[in-house]
Amino acid sequence: MGKNKLRFRQIHMDFHTSGDIIPIGECFDAKDFTQTLKDAHVNSITCFARCHHGYLYYNSKNNPELIHPGLKQKNLLEQQIEACHAIDINVPIYTTVQWDHYTALHHPEWICLNADGSMMGYNIYEPGFYHTLCVNTPYRDFLKKHITDIFESVKIVDGLFLDIVNVIDCSCRHCINDMLEQGYEPTISEQRIKFSQKMLTEFKKEISEHIRSFNKDALIYYNGSNISPYILESKDDYSHWEIESLPSGNWGYSHFPNSVRYAITTGHDILSHTGKFHTGWGDFHSFKNLAALQYECFRMLAYNVKCLVGDQLDPDGAISKPVYDLIGKVYSEVEKKEPWCKNTDSIADIAIITTAEGSNGIDITERTPKYINGLCTMLDELGHQFHIITKDYDFSKYKLLILPDNIFADDNFSKKISEYIKNGGKILATHYSGLDKDKKCFKIKELGVEFKGDAPYSYDFLMPNDNLGKALPKTEHVMYTLGTLVELTNDGETIVDTYTPYFNRTWKHFCSHRHTPSSHKKGYPGVVKTKNTIYFIHPIFTLYNEWHPAWCKQFIKDAIYMLLPNASLKHNGPSTIVTTLNEQKEKNRYILHVLHYIIENKCENILTIEDVIPLYNVEYSIHVDKKVNAISIVPDNKPIEFKMLDNRIVFTIDKIDGHCMVELAY
Repeated sequence: MGKNKLRFRQIHMDFHTSGDIIPIGECFDAKDFTQTLKDAHVNSITCFARCHHGYLYYNSKNNPELIHPGLKQKNLLEQQIEACHAIDINVPIYTTVQWDHYTALHHPEWICLNADGSMMGYNIYEPGFYHTLCVNTPYRDFLKKHITDIFESVKIVDGLFLDIVNVIDCSCRHCINDMLEQGYEPTISEQRIKFSQKMLTEFKKEISEHIRSFNKDALIYYNGSNISPYILESKDDYSHWEIESLPSGNWGYSHFPNSVRYAITTGHDILSHTGKFHTGWGDFHSFKNLAALQYECFRMLAYNVKCLVGDQLDPDGAISKPVYDLIGKVYSEVEKKEPWCKNTDSIADIAIITTAEGSNGIDITERTPKYINGLCTMLDELGHQFHIITKDYDFSKYKLLILPDNIFADDNFSKKISEYIKNGGKILATHYSGLDKDKKCFKIKELGVEFKGDAPYSYDFLMPNDNLGKALPKTEHVMYTLGTLVELTNDGETIVDTYTPYFNRTWKHFCSHRHTPSSHKKGYPGVVKTKNTIYFIHPIFTLYNEWHPAWCKQFIKDAIYMLLPNASLKHNGPSTIVTTLNEQKEKNRYILHVLHYIIENKCENILTIEDVIPLYNVEYSIHVDKKVNAISIVPDNKPIEFKMLDNRIVFTIDKIDGHCMVELAY
């Protein structure tokens, strides 16, 4: 990334400002602006060239008609950049792509069309700037001229943040014509989306080449909120990744960690967004709870990610000191922690295989699949270190692969799995994972099962034993989803049995409110083991995402231990602890991050964190490759006594007060 390497303490300064508000920016004071940022320990801020309303905030040479009609200081953006650069604060520049209210009103022919011919976006009488523009129309030429205008009008451009760049199911005449020419069938939604993916990949390549013709080192990011395998096709057209994930918005607290665990395997530097807002973007005059902002930023550090806090500048241009007092309390701590967070690599024993497919069967900008969310939650609660990877990744880096619920296999994937197992790798698979896509047979023969169809009963029950579910009472435990029916091959061994209900619940015969109880009769295999694999018949991770039954976690906990007895990290703390283990090779040390913040659902609309509840005397057991010579809590440099036990480093953290970092020097 050259001289513009990402910085740790960033701000994204929204400025989506209505043309009906006049004047704009009259209270902007460059000295006050930069001093407030400096006092808050900010070292990069994204400022606005063009907003979703479609207005410009710089003295445009080519499009003066688009300058906000109320903009008091026509060179607002240039003033922000000049003042920030004077005190070594980077200023990437924001511009919008697919949402632009002014352009949509003046060029309705550029708006994406739904398959029924209607314009994509909100009803015309609803408030909002959400009519989606198609970058496969002449609008693309407008965008390129606009980018040229930024570089010609603004002296120094550190980079561009291009917002709202998503795969769109568009049926405008330009897309239809191109689909027909290129052999796509425009009447089929899946074909339209595949075309859109290809078209958007070409769009990003063209725009990045255009940007780099002005500044070859410019930061470039196309914001679609999610980092997915599809985006890797355009990896070279991005300078880095950014994960937009405001937990109090519609992302929730699971989106960021489940997205970043894939992103960190791709090699790009990463920046993550949260916000100062109590809810989400555009929530003026609101304040996030300090504990929540601490957790969100410190969690970014734990996952080897730089921090960004979203804000929105008031229309009058005056920066809010109370907002930056809040941000400064967190960023002052981030600055102290940075030396242990630079150039670190995460350690992972386990890899989750994902297809990252949307509900329509192809990869678009949807959230992480439910079964991935459920599995990630479970592994976090158990303290395991893991990544999320795709089928084409190098499996040899991991001791255990988990194929959750719906990871279908073809010949190439099954051969790769076989080779991985031959070299000592272990597999945990659930439900349909390992089947061919038509669900006729298991392509991964090492699972020790043959597919006979769906299970004859649902809900059915798993019976714990001394192998799996060891801590559970030895009685039936209900499984809330339909499993598969399998027969064992020569290698397979049933290690957990199902028990069947008296009958399935139908209108003809039913019992009680929800489901039929167990008949106490043993049924069909529930969990099957071979030398190197364990297979569960139920979609246990989807089930965990939906209902969070503790007994499912106990079954998986014991299964992972059977396959991975010497995990890198273990602790005796509660499931509310989040832990990551990183290595900082250039400093000859491992860094353990421990976070304990309680996420609560106190109201109808958002999740929040309000209080920090300390934990005391939590024991950790670590297995790493290098010999550790000293352990201390940093940045306070407080030594911790440790001992070696069965080739593991064992030590106790006497107090965890929100976020604790432990250095293991070698």
